[in-house]
Amino acid sequence: MNALTAPMPLSLPAASPKPPRLWPRRTWAALLCGYAALVVLVPILHLAVPAGSALHVSDYTLALAGKILCYATVALAMDLVWGYTGILSLGHGLFFALGGYAMGMYLMRAIGKDSVYGDPDLPDFMVFLDWKKVPWYWAGTGSFAQQAALSVLAPALLAFVFGFFAFRSRIRGVYFSIITQALTYAFMLLFFRNQTGFGGNNGFTDFKRILGFPLASPGTRVVLFALSATLLMGALVAARALVTSKLGRVLTAIRDAEDRLRFCGYDPIRFKLFVWTLSAALCGLAGALYVPQVGIINPGEMSPANSIEIAIWVAVGGRGTLLGPVIGAVLVNGAKSWLTAAFPELWLVLLGLSFIAVTRWLPGGLVGLWRRTARRAP
Repeated sequence: MNALTAPMPLSLPAASPKPPRLWPRRTWAALLCGYAALVVLVPILHLAVPAGSALHVSDYTLALAGKILCYATVALAMDLVWGYTGILSLGHGLFFALGGYAMGMYLMRAIGKDSVYGDPDLPDFMVFLDWKKVPWYWAGTGSFAQQAALSVLAPALLAFVFGFFAFRSRIRGVYFSIITQALTYAFMLLFFRNQTGFGGNNGFTDFKRILGFPLASPGTRVVLFALSATLLMGALVAARALVTSKLGRVLTAIRDAEDRLRFCGYDPIRFKLFVWTLSAALCGLAGALYVPQVGIINPGEMSPANSIEIAIWVAVGGRGTLLGPVIGAVLVNGAKSWLTAAFPELWLVLLGLSFIAVTRWLPGGLVGLWRRTARRAP
């Protein structure tokens, strides 16, 4: 048993006459300043500053930042189930990809007459495969509202059904992690098949517009980026309110000593199923914002390696802290973007070494290190 999987001591604090404050004022101030910089300053630097200026935020930088913000939301969702409830999932990439595919279906139908083959009724890959009509599960995919709802409901429903049977069977620990990884791999193989109707190994790409607005337009890119930042900020506030509530204390007790909690008269299954489904829905929403910014979604997003990477983000930043996984996702993906271009052969080695270092010397991640340093300071 290593430092990342070892249970923490059971702690059920006595009822307090006052609810705990969500965050210290300085943390609130830092979050609000960071959010304002993302939704106000970055768009100004992208739209108003000339391209030749050193202060200009390029299209590539804006898209990369938006992608990382979506990843940070996924890391936060992972922290709710792993950091606070003790459920290590190696399949959260599946929920993220399902949300992306739901939005991708709408974006493919929105191409319309601008498609390569000029058929407004069939996506290009279906025309290429000589399909005569869209399958039944593509019905209504031209509706943005339907697909936006489906990007949340599809991963949430899958998580609920899977979690219902897994938690009722009291599958825990490494066995649960392996099953989630197997589930992700099975869906990846399913979506790789052309007959499934999701674009095969190429997936969906070549999107043109969303809600009638061109995706290549600077204004559209800025709005999608601002929505990604708003989603992350809203998820942070909601998650903090959740984990500091009575429900959050029960989730922490499940992580620390589930059997003792059951003996106290609680039913851990309902609590685990709730947070598991909520986490999947949040991943799906992040996936829906990710796809129009990146411009592609394919079965590679369901790769078990991607789900393992999500766990690494949380471990590096600090599980059970909320802000730590966000920091970990930003740092790891920022390093990945630079290292894969500068030293592509070293990236996976450095990623593995970082996880080993965190497991061995920094079980609390970067946030845990900062807290220990702050306590030692005079």
